[in-house]
Amino acid sequence: MSGDIEDKPQPLIEHLMELRTRLIWSIGAFFVAFIACFFFAKHLFNYLVIPYKTAVEWAHLDVEKAQLIYTAPQEFFFTQVKVAMFGGLVVAFPIIAAQVYKFVAPGLYKNERQAFLPFLIASPVLFLMGAALVYFFFTPMVMWFFLSMQQAPGHDEVAISLMPKVSEYLSLIMTLVFSFGLVFQLPVITTLLARVGLLTSQWLAEKRKFAIVLAFIVAAVLTPPDPMSQIGLAIPTILLYEISIHAARLVERQRARQAVEKDTESADVAKTDSV
Repeated sequence: MSGDIEDKPQPLIEHLMELRTRLIWSIGAFFVAFIACFFFAKHLFNYLVIPYKTAVEWAHLDVEKAQLIYTAPQEFFFTQVKVAMFGGLVVAFPIIAAQVYKFVAPGLYKNERQAFLPFLIASPVLFLMGAALVYFFFTPMVMWFFLSMQQAPGHDEVAISLMPKVSEYLSLIMTLVFSFGLVFQLPVITTLLARVGLLTSQWLAEKRKFAIVLAFIVAAVLTPPDPMSQIGLAIPTILLYEISIHAARLVERQRARQAVEKDTESADVAKTDSV
């Protein structure tokens, strides 16, 4: 099948061949991006350490003495592999999303494609917004909280210092990025469900109190076991839920307006036919 999107039925074997082609393109794009990111893995990891340095400055500590450690010979190597996989997925996402759209689009009507495209663009934008919130504010805040728990040596006290491992720091920031990125998809998901009629703004508003409880439960599951991370994820989730209610109302108004326009056109056609 050609790369063009066509509206015509296809037998099962052509669907499977099309799926194979899209998978090959997606895996190939990820592999190329992974190799490129692995070459710059140390530089990418240094960028990921910037929030930790910011937290050190917030704690009024010497940034020059801030360090990360690894306790196994292979630990930093596998950390670089994870960084490369993370970066490769981000870099290759536009190509992967395009391949998914090209595979799904032939089964959609033209108006459905036009409705689907804005969400395809909004989804990565919202994910990047969540990741930016983690990188520039939330991770420094969490690390500052952990750094504040250090203990200086005293008369009856021993020195207790935070020396994060490279693998554990990467795991923390990746968990936070994916958690916030997924939570920021809430307006997209609810708007899509409202567009197909599976959700209404009234139903979302009525379930607000349950959504607040669920937000804290999800935050407790997705984030590290500390109150700063859990509250920091739960509050944006609740705000995004409110945004989702307003987005669903906009969709309902648009559908009502389209229904009125359709009825008006039908009435005009009926008058013309009668004349």
